[in-house]
Amino acid sequence: MSRAAIRYAKAILETAVSSGKASQVNEDMKNIVATVEASTDLKEFLSSPIIFPSLKMNALTQVFGSVQAETKSLFKLLQENKRFEILAAIASQYNIQFDEMNGVEVAKVTTAFPITADLEAKILAKAATISTKKITIQNTVDPSIIGGFIMRIGDKQYNASVSNRLQELKREFSN
Repeated sequence: MSRAAIRYAKAILETAVSSGKASQVNEDMKNIVATVEASTDLKEFLSSPIIFPSLKMNALTQVFGSVQAETKSLFKLLQENKRFEILAAIASQYNIQFDEMNGVEVAKVTTAFPITADLEAKILAKAATISTKKITIQNTVDPSIIGGFIMRIGDKQYNASVSNRLQELKREFSN
């Protein structure tokens, strides 16, 4: 994450908070992150040095036509500074700063299959012992962990995966 992206995100967050639209802009930023991540063409288009900033600006206003005025002002700023390549990083950083401001922490949870309501309850219970903040779950599916889950909150990790338990047993038997 570039320092520039963090600074842009902080500036947009301050502007959005002062205008009372921080949560609407947060939705814009989530949409931008998802759209740019889903489209390799858009990512390459935004980072291409041979495409004029005015063309990038036109494309963004077409793709993200219904965004808040604060988000459009970010587009204008990126056009002036020729920094469209960091748009997704700014949007992602905005989401992080917005969550911090609202006392929300993201738990990155890896499971062997999509989370069920029962497993989500267990994960949230475990998360409450690690963090005092409100937790939102970001799920990644990785069949190689066999079962259970791996949870990461900030710099703390809790590994309750079957593959981890098998590794522990293997180490015990080899000693």
